[in-house]
Amino acid sequence: MRAVRTVIRWLLGFIVLFLVVSLAFNALTYFNFNFHYGFLKLKQAAIATGFYLPAYYSHVLAAGLILVLGLFQLRTSISLRWRRLHRFLGKCYAYGILFFAAPGGLVMSFFINRGPGVLISFILQSVCWFAFTALAIRAIKHGKFEEHGQWMWRSYALTFAAVTLRLYVFLFTSSYDMSAPEAYGIIAWLSWTINLFAVEIYLRLKSSLMP
Repeated sequence: MRAVRTVIRWLLGFIVLFLVVSLAFNALTYFNFNFHYGFLKLKQAAIATGFYLPAYYSHVLAAGLILVLGLFQLRTSISLRWRRLHRFLGKCYAYGILFFAAPGGLVMSFFINRGPGVLISFILQSVCWFAFTALAIRAIKHGKFEEHGQWMWRSYALTFAAVTLRLYVFLFTSSYDMSAPEAYGIIAWLSWTINLFAVEIYLRLKSSLMP
């Protein structure tokens, strides 16, 4: 039974790593700074305002990096064995969110023409993402290691929403019209609330098993 759990854990880990790295590499393709490349072809009106591109590059390029960094930061074995590396990567992850990814995502939210439900979802997600990461920094500065870890898990739940959003869109495109604000709105909310719910369950189970 233990062997089966180990295989399942490694399989899930591989799937998550594959999804994260794939999305991170996709983000790096935007380093060509071609304003008509990929997704940006659809946002020419937003680009014309002068506000969208700085927010877009801040969000997308930083998010690609912190997706990978956060995944390794949550590994307890790494944080205990290589503490200096853990601190350095943790600062890159946290400040990448606070100064680039979250503010960029917040500004981008106002250029998504998918209805008020989607707008509120992405604004709230960006605010929570910033807040959870800031609380993680605050906790570690006060020596509250367990609390720091909990807030980092919540922060990464929102970071990982970049993966789950695209996964849900892929899964439901064949059954629902993703151009409809209602359909996309549901997926926008589910992409990060389910992640947070799963993390809260994990943290509670972990806390209950601790002596």
